[in-house]
Amino acid sequence: MSTKVAVIFHSGYGHTQVVAEQVAAGAGSVDGVEVAIVEASEITSAESTALSTLDDASAIIFGSPTYMGSASAVFKTFMEATSTRWMEQKWVDKLAAGFTNSGSMNGDKQNTLVEFMTFAMQHGMVWVGLGQMPGNNHSGGSEADTNRCGASIGCMTQANVDQGGDVAPPTSDRETASAFGARVASAAKRWG
Repeated sequence: MSTKVAVIFHSGYGHTQVVAEQVAAGAGSVDGVEVAIVEASEITSAESTALSTLDDASAIIFGSPTYMGSASAVFKTFMEATSTRWMEQKWVDKLAAGFTNSGSMNGDKQNTLVEFMTFAMQHGMVWVGLGQMPGNNHSGGSEADTNRCGASIGCMTQANVDQGGDVAPPTSDRETASAFGARVASAAKRWG
C-alpha cells in the first residue's frame, strides 16, 4: 500500500506552481509514495469534491505566494472551506508542511509559513519543517546554494517579478523545493 501525499497550492503568476511541481516531484521520488496535486481554487466550500484528496492523504503540503505579508486570498478561501473538517477533527495527526514564494528575498514569507503552521495546528496536524541548513550566508556561499533564503519552518523561494516561471525561481530554489518534498514524503512513510 502506498503512502499518499497531497500538495495543495495557489499560484497567481506561475512561480508558485513551479515550486509546487518541484515539491511534488521530490515527494514522488520516494519509493512507495503517491502524490496528488490540488489547486486551491478548486476548493471554495466544504462541499468541494477535491477535499476528499486531502482527506485521503497522510501528509498535506500547503503552498501559496506571499502577497502583502500573508497567503493569497484564494488560498485563504480554501483554508476557510476546511472548517467542517476541523469540526470533525478529520485531519488530526496527519503531517503538514508549507512553502511560499515572493518577489523579494524576504517579502515577509515567514508570516505565510506561520499562517500555514497555525492552520495545521488548528486541525491537530503535525508540522514538518524544511530540514536544510541555510545557504548563501557566508563569504564562500552563492546564489546557487540550496535554501538560499535561509528558511527553517518551511520552504521559501524567491522569483524575480520581471521573469516568468520558466526561469524563476532559480534552480537552487527548485532543488530546495524538491528536497523538501522528499523530506515530507519520507516523514509520511515513517509516521503515516
